[in-house]
Amino acid sequence: MDELTPRYLLSLPLHVVTEVYGEQGLRRRFQLEIASFPETEQAVLERAFRLAERLHRDDRRSREPVLNHLLRVSIRIMCHYRVRDVDVLAAALLHDAVEDHPDELAGGAPVDATAAALAVLARDFGPRVAELVAAVTNPEYDPARDKDEQYREHVAASLAAAPWARPIKVSDFTDNGVGILYTIGPKVRRAAVKYTPLVPVLRELVARPDTPLADDVKAKIDGQFDLAERRFAAILEPS
Repeated sequence: MDELTPRYLLSLPLHVVTEVYGEQGLRRRFQLEIASFPETEQAVLERAFRLAERLHRDDRRSREPVLNHLLRVSIRIMCHYRVRDVDVLAAALLHDAVEDHPDELAGGAPVDATAAALAVLARDFGPRVAELVAAVTNPEYDPARDKDEQYREHVAASLAAAPWARPIKVSDFTDNGVGILYTIGPKVRRAAVKYTPLVPVLRELVARPDTPLADDVKAKIDGQFDLAERRFAAILEPS
């Protein structure tokens, strides 16, 4: 990565950083993005990153470590959505922590690991970070009902009540949906089936006046939704 001057790395699209420079490139890009924050806020984000790094140290998606996904979600919010709210960015780094590792985060095996894990986040990062993570954490679903339908219902209800959680969920969706290139095999079709009906739900939420994003950012996200729908349609087209 000797050719990666800060200016050059900051100019690259996130998918290029991922494909060419991998996790180390994304780590460096994250450090460059937070360098302009006050030192106290940098310290919060670095603590959140270290916690995410520890919890997800062995987690992988089909082509990469999960940490890459967490870094892209947070960098996208900073760089493309122009959100500099440190609570939102810390929650973005930790948005899968409670869902994926509640017992480890809670430090044991409590009766309600999810509640205990959220309490740890509230203690270490403040109640607002915990509330944002809770808003994007999937609940236990009724096995007698369609899981994807319940997922959409949860997203709609949870994000309707939490405007600041919307940038986190949209960046997460963008990485999982628009960025479906990070996935291979049967998971590609599974993602298209899961996310296609979610697009209009997210589109309506982003368009709401209380969504804390600038109009041009909302317009850019709307274009990403269009791209996601085209990709999903192509994936689901009969061969």
